Amino acid sequence: MLLLQLFYTFFKIGLFGFGGGYAMLSMIQGEVVTRYGWLTAQEFTDIIAISQMTPGPIGINAATYVGYAATGSIWGAVVATLAVVLPSFILMWLISRFLLKYRKHPTLEAIFSGLRPAVVGLLASAALGLMNKENFACPQTDGYSFAVSCLLFVVAFVGTRRFKINPIAMIIACGIAGLICY
Repeated sequence: MLLLQLFYTFFKIGLFGFGGGYAMLSMIQGEVVTRYGWLTAQEFTDIIAISQMTPGPIGINAATYVGYAATGSIWGAVVATLAVVLPSFILMWLISRFLLKYRKHPTLEAIFSGLRPAVVGLLASAALGLMNKENFACPQTDGYSFAVSCLLFVVAFVGTRRFKINPIAMIIACGIAGLICY
């Protein structure tokens, strides 16, 4: 029963996770932490960190880890991974069949215009969802960790946006800074 629930949950996430893996994170968190309680918020934060470090799309990596953690077996990982990928596969197959024929149709253009703000909203939700006490500490209980986290966030944001620093170099630099500060 858990495998069917896992399949349904990740199929739904894969179907409505417009905007890529980072946009899926808030949906995954809402389902696996809040709704079903398969993971704690700390476990989910750890899974996101591992998903970011391993090769491949973050949404698929997160689904794989959540599937394994929720069931304790490789079958949970396989089911969650297939479920999150299957909607994209089906949609891409359908789109490739019809998009070239109807790409200038007003209805299709209106659909894509409506999806753009939804993608921005999902990405913003993922960013705000990751700004929790596990990642940024709490200013009332641990002011130092909170200040360091906020400073690293601002430096990384400004460095990548304003000064066009390579994101990989920025991740490494922030990791070293975090190691030194903590």
